[in-house]
Amino acid sequence: MRIPRKAARVAVFDAEGAVFMFRYDNEEVGVHWAMPGGGTEPGETPVEGALRELREETGWTDIEVGPLLCLWEHDFTRAGVPVRQHEHVFLAAAPAPRRDPSGDLTAAHAEDGILRWRWWTPDELAAADEPLWPPRLPDLLAAVRRDGPPAHPADLR
Repeated sequence: MRIPRKAARVAVFDAEGAVFMFRYDNEEVGVHWAMPGGGTEPGETPVEGALRELREETGWTDIEVGPLLCLWEHDFTRAGVPVRQHEHVFLAAAPAPRRDPSGDLTAAHAEDGILRWRWWTPDELAAADEPLWPPRLPDLLAAVRRDGPPAHPADLR
């Protein structure tokens, strides 16, 4: 049986459409790329959780969360516990082009299984040879670049 877990992530993108992502290693699903984020704490809204996770994982405190890109559910194991994660994925514009995370994040990254980070251009996302979370991310972000933020979030549940 999988334990339900609520989470939130932020798709931080720059003016050229590149998105910031972390390379994670997870005991069940292995190496994959995902945007900053993670589990929400009791009493937190998805936006509050997304901003807290973004700050904890990147050191950035000047990002404003925008519209909801998608809702996504997926299964994986976290700290030895099988979970069914329910994620809210928000859009956010980077206030500075392709900046690095700030501060000493070594311990936080080690705890979360973050191996490294990078900015992905739209072409690099479309040609990725490692798994991306959510899997439809290149198409979702291409639609945002083409049509603007979605009126309704994509439902990937």
